[in-house]
Amino acid sequence: MKLDLLSRYTSAIDSVPTILDWRISGETDLLTDVVLCPPDYLAPVPCCTVTRDNLEQGFAVDMPAAKRQHEALCAALRRNGVTCHLVTPEPDLPDMCFTRDIAVATPFGPMLTAPAMPHRRGETEALARHVRAWGLNWPRVTTGTIEGGDICIAREGLLLIGSSGERTSREGLEEFAAPFHDAGWEVLVCPFHADHLHLDTLFCMVSPDEALACVELLDASFVARLRELGIALIDMPAASVPQLGCNILALGGKKIIASEDDEAVSRLRAHDYHVETVDVSQFTRCGGGIHCLTLPVRRVPVSRGR
Repeated sequence: MKLDLLSRYTSAIDSVPTILDWRISGETDLLTDVVLCPPDYLAPVPCCTVTRDNLEQGFAVDMPAAKRQHEALCAALRRNGVTCHLVTPEPDLPDMCFTRDIAVATPFGPMLTAPAMPHRRGETEALARHVRAWGLNWPRVTTGTIEGGDICIAREGLLLIGSSGERTSREGLEEFAAPFHDAGWEVLVCPFHADHLHLDTLFCMVSPDEALACVELLDASFVARLRELGIALIDMPAASVPQLGCNILALGGKKIIASEDDEAVSRLRAHDYHVETVDVSQFTRCGGGIHCLTLPVRRVPVSRGR
């Protein structure tokens, strides 16, 4: 069984997808396709509070464990009917496994982002090479910076963007949001402290009308507007944020893949979500969780079927 899993895992790298018209209009619609990158060169880069703290405690990546955990995540996705498209890792890009940050599939097609951190800027070009090999040419943000962890296409008509002032700039935010504005979407910006890296460490949608969130660390006006829009918040304690407890992946139909964070799992299950857990501890100590490790490229509204 382990050999079969490894064979499926490695043979998927660089495979040409059969569906290329990838679009997403809601973060919690039925997930069918996701892009991932194996963690062959994962290393803790001291560019965020979580990673710096873990480095001070002597953390070093256990590479065999990281690979097993990533393989297990891919297996969990496949069990839930999700096609995994794996791209080849590159030695100078230690964070490339966190594919969420380098592109976003939108209702208008996928777009490459513009990472702020110098060590991550090569990731967009690496992904662009894979995309060209698939016969595609994704547009990219060309003004300022923006990272996918700050972007949440919450549901049809509502785009949420986090802005700490460190990863996503006003210029990048405005360029990315322009087609949403043109299409009549509401664009809601959430300022937050840069210690928390990205919006998805504090907030993730779990259904069209509900989100897992650390309310005390979110902007009060952002929270108030969400509630006005009928989005309920499953509140998480601030202590769960460094462990990436809020950083989950919605599969659609109230199915969730989460880390083994007890608070997140118990609170989601108490709200009638089916939660499958995967150990991603090697990655959370590098500053990224399950949401960070996955780049959804196709979701289908449940009403339209698969």
